[in-house]
Amino acid sequence: MELAGKTAFVTGASGGIGSAICRALAAEGANVALCFHSNQEAALDIAKEIQKTGRKAMTFKLDVSDKDAVFSAINMAVVCLGDIDILVNNAGMTMTGSIEEISEKDWDRCMAVNLKGALFTTQAILPSMKRKKKGTIINISSLGAKIGGINAAACYSVSKAGLSCLTIQTAKETLGYGINVNAIAPGIIDTPLHDVYGKQRKIAAYSSVIRGPGRPEDVAAAVIFLASRGASYITGEILDVNGGVLMD
Repeated sequence: MELAGKTAFVTGASGGIGSAICRALAAEGANVALCFHSNQEAALDIAKEIQKTGRKAMTFKLDVSDKDAVFSAINMAVVCLGDIDILVNNAGMTMTGSIEEISEKDWDRCMAVNLKGALFTTQAILPSMKRKKKGTIINISSLGAKIGGINAAACYSVSKAGLSCLTIQTAKETLGYGINVNAIAPGIIDTPLHDVYGKQRKIAAYSSVIRGPGRPEDVAAAVIFLASRGASYITGEILDVNGGVLMD
């Protein structure tokens, strides 16, 4: 197995993409710390599923915008599972509404979850990775970071663009430490996240993709690749997983 003996820390682990990532990591031999914000039942079910495969798994209720909570969760994961080898910043939220409609409160919350949370987890995990001179950080960005949102409010696409830039900045700062830092920019992936836009917009978005919407497993497969030995010479990359919606 590609990731046997490694430990992964995954935020947003109870959602469609997050749960697929956790299952894929475990299938490749990794032990997994699953962080969730509200859906404890789903997170526990995934953890139990992983444990049945012989891997270790534990759950953390975590608001990634709370710096102290992030550092505490990572410290506890290290105590229970060992040093973190793979960090996957998947936690995210979306909103609807035009630029004129979005409130300052909603803007700040979206930035805090989608961007500041990834900064905190990265800050918490880098000292250990630098000391070992190895490690993998994978941020889940978005197609919206490159072309702007279609259904999502501006705060979503702007926060994801910031996450892509944070990815490149972190990759540059860690070049001399053997740490690979990359991001994945999913396009339209079939998850409950799209329900917030309403049925009509969801159908229109799905039908706009020639190959149809992607699956969470498509994103998970990209995570496994970027965490694998085969990607050891790749850092600072924003990997598109969008079924051909954007080719650049």
